[in-house]
Amino acid sequence: MIRDYNRPNTSLNRRAKSRSLLSLLVGLAAITLGVFALVNHSASSSTAPSAGQEEPPLTAGLDPLEVPQESSPEAAPPPPPVQEVFRSEIKAGDSFASLLAAHLSPARILDISRKCRPLFPLKSLKAGRPYALATLEGSFENFTYEIDRDEQLIIRKEGEGFAISRQAIPYETRTEVIEGQIRSSLFEAVSNIGEDIELAISLSDIFGWDIDFIRDIRSGDRFRAVVEKRSREGKTAGYGRILAAEFTNQDSRYRAVLYEKDGNASYYRPDGGSMRRAFLKAPLAFTRISSGYTSKRFHPIQKTWKAHPAIDYAAPEGTPIKTVGDGYISQIGYTRGNGNFIRISHSNGYETMYLHMKGFAKSMRRGKKLNQGQIIGYVGSTGLATGPHLCFRMKRDGEPVNPLKIKTAAGTPIPSSELTAFKSNAAPFLALLESADEGKMMTASAETIPDDSISHTR
Repeated sequence: MIRDYNRPNTSLNRRAKSRSLLSLLVGLAAITLGVFALVNHSASSSTAPSAGQEEPPLTAGLDPLEVPQESSPEAAPPPPPVQEVFRSEIKAGDSFASLLAAHLSPARILDISRKCRPLFPLKSLKAGRPYALATLEGSFENFTYEIDRDEQLIIRKEGEGFAISRQAIPYETRTEVIEGQIRSSLFEAVSNIGEDIELAISLSDIFGWDIDFIRDIRSGDRFRAVVEKRSREGKTAGYGRILAAEFTNQDSRYRAVLYEKDGNASYYRPDGGSMRRAFLKAPLAFTRISSGYTSKRFHPIQKTWKAHPAIDYAAPEGTPIKTVGDGYISQIGYTRGNGNFIRISHSNGYETMYLHMKGFAKSMRRGKKLNQGQIIGYVGSTGLATGPHLCFRMKRDGEPVNPLKIKTAAGTPIPSSELTAFKSNAAPFLALLESADEGKMMTASAETIPDDSISHTR
């Protein structure tokens, strides 16, 4: 076998190459792992937040279309419109035009005045009466005028026009039983228990057919009434109706209950008899008789003795004078002796005269029909008078009669067909009067009245 030494050893060479390739692969793997570790470290260093630094949002790297958009804050609502209400009282010289001139054109004021006329003529605004003017952003909104204690006129803007209405004034009403005792006069007794003179006038109107509050009142007389007391916006606002009342005069007790039907209201006795009579006992309340009916009296001005077929009532100037009965004005005017006077014709041939008046009530004229108790004028001292007083005269068929001695029949009673309804209506109010009477010996008088809405005032 021939050997050839000059050729290389191939097995040794293959083993050497394998070892060299393995070493190369191991080195490449190490380099690769190092580079990968370095890259990861750099990436984590660049994305990790430093102390105090906020983390990147979760939406980083997402497509802009996929990122939820934050909704923009809503715009603040506009401020509410400014409404202003101006409240005052009508002053002398005020008119609807002068009050609204800054808010309405003359043409609109004239248009409103025309529309108001059937409900309430705006020329009749009275000084001292309350009103309210409301505006919205400076523009007219509504106007409210209190015609009297019970009704108000409301003019409200409605679209391009105006809505006009006459409405009852809204009151909160509470019923109370009020009583008092007379020392000298009904007026003083009412004032002493903290009530208003309005209550005294109302009581004198109710019992004015049976009691002469000038001549008949005695110390120790008592009164009691079931009264509606009104309030408005938390403030007292006078009285509403007197639902029932009682007056004890010189040991005689008189009772009256209010009964209303079809818009008509009047006072009746508990048995249904009418409180009304043809004539009131007197044309004034809370005054005194300064000169009586006599056939011979010395006239203080004429200085002569002459008949005085009249009753003189001394009273403060301006005291209201009421007609004592239904009738109509047959004469009105002025004479040197009578001063301002009114003559009224009544039924059954009766006639009354009211002399020396300061002035007449509004709309008094010849031929005007009058209702009993209606105010016709005011006490004065016109004509031959030494001081403010009313000279009151009465005639029948042309002959003088003494007004203090006139006795007339009672008015129409409750119809028999309505008597049951009347007594049913009257029962709870009469019970209140009775419970108040029984409660006089009790310390807590309010406990005698079961209804919480009713209180008992001493």
